[in-house]
Amino acid sequence: MVTRAAITSTSAQHDYYAALISAGNFEQLSAHLSIGKQNGISQSEIVEIITHLAFYVGWPKAWSAFSLAKEIYNSSEK
Repeated sequence: MVTRAAITSTSAQHDYYAALISAGNFEQLSAHLSIGKQNGISQSEIVEIITHLAFYVGWPKAWSAFSLAKEIYNSSEK
């Protein structure tokens, strides 16, 4: 993950989610969801992010992202 002084890692992670979901890059999204989970992004927070994006990128892409998030956040790994 690229780090910049003016952008927090959480903010950057949200940007990655938006870019990957809008482009339909779900293979990469899985890795970033795992990284976000490890860095403390909660399941309820990722649900809100994906729901918000759904209105801009379309519900089909959002449902694909929800499926991945469900797999990642329901796994026993931190």
